Amino acid sequence: MNLESKIYIAGHRGLVGSALMRNLHDKGYNNILTRTHAELDLTDQAAVEAFFAAEKPDYVFLAAAKVGGIHANNTYPAEFIRDNLAIQTNIIHPAYRNGVKRLLFLGSSCIYPKLAPQPMKEEHLLTGLLEPTNRPYALAKIAGIEMCWAYNRQYETQYLAVMPTNLYGPGDNYHPENSHVIPALIRRFHEAKLANAPSVTVWGTGTPRREFMYSDDMADACVFLMNLPDEQFVPLLGQDRNDGLPPLVNIGVGHDITIRELAETVKEVVGYTGKLEFDPGKPDGTPRKLMNVDRLNAMGWKAKTEMREGLAVAYRDFQASFGATVAPHLSARASC
Repeated sequence: MNLESKIYIAGHRGLVGSALMRNLHDKGYNNILTRTHAELDLTDQAAVEAFFAAEKPDYVFLAAAKVGGIHANNTYPAEFIRDNLAIQTNIIHPAYRNGVKRLLFLGSSCIYPKLAPQPMKEEHLLTGLLEPTNRPYALAKIAGIEMCWAYNRQYETQYLAVMPTNLYGPGDNYHPENSHVIPALIRRFHEAKLANAPSVTVWGTGTPRREFMYSDDMADACVFLMNLPDEQFVPLLGQDRNDGLPPLVNIGVGHDITIRELAETVKEVVGYTGKLEFDPGKPDGTPRKLMNVDRLNAMGWKAKTEMREGLAVAYRDFQASFGATVAPHLSARASC
């Protein structure tokens, strides 16, 4: 990408999209296309096709998706598969028809089998059963990867899928019911601190292990990959093969912690001094989800933000946006 390239970020207001916006602006890119949901409903096929025909972006970051934690995935499974399939299809095909040079499709580590070998490698995709609590979402994302691969093979497009690990950072979703684990914990501990509550309860046993990555690191990895020279980028795409290795690159930090360790760290960052409790009657989700990031690291990129530093930034962002308006709700759900 050169600094004048027309770059479309689908989902620019979300955690991932807003991080991409910051990264591209900081690097001097000045021709970025965005549309709010009110301006362009990505589930509306005709509207998306008209947008691509009119704007003809050079590069696309497909960060738009319906996302959420265990509770949201269990409560709205139909929306999770329907909306994500629609968004992906409505963007990938018009990208091909309108000559987009490269497209980066953002998925989730939920695509990997529930009991995949750890750390999870790209070739572990479709080698086992999925975690039931987020299967509709995972299947939609797997379909998006397969769609990128199919277009690469049939039309020689340059569409790459990236699988970020669990993300957190500025612009996260702090909804009391539908958020992921880190924003949920930030909100719960903040509420408990304001209310002088004696304890905060976290769903599950606290024993599952999760990997977490600061969103701005993830965005930097995406821009790094999108800017790879052809001799490095094209071999990732699977244009000339159907051998089981999809056009897929993991993005993560390469190490994980337990949910208990995470909760204790968030508690300290927020400054809550009450008791931390766990509810083993609630679901834990997948026992462990650690990404193998050897492929990305070998290309010359590694994450750099220490977790406590990133959590402090996320908490300041939460305070600036919601700190004075939240109401007590003192239990937190673990992530998918």
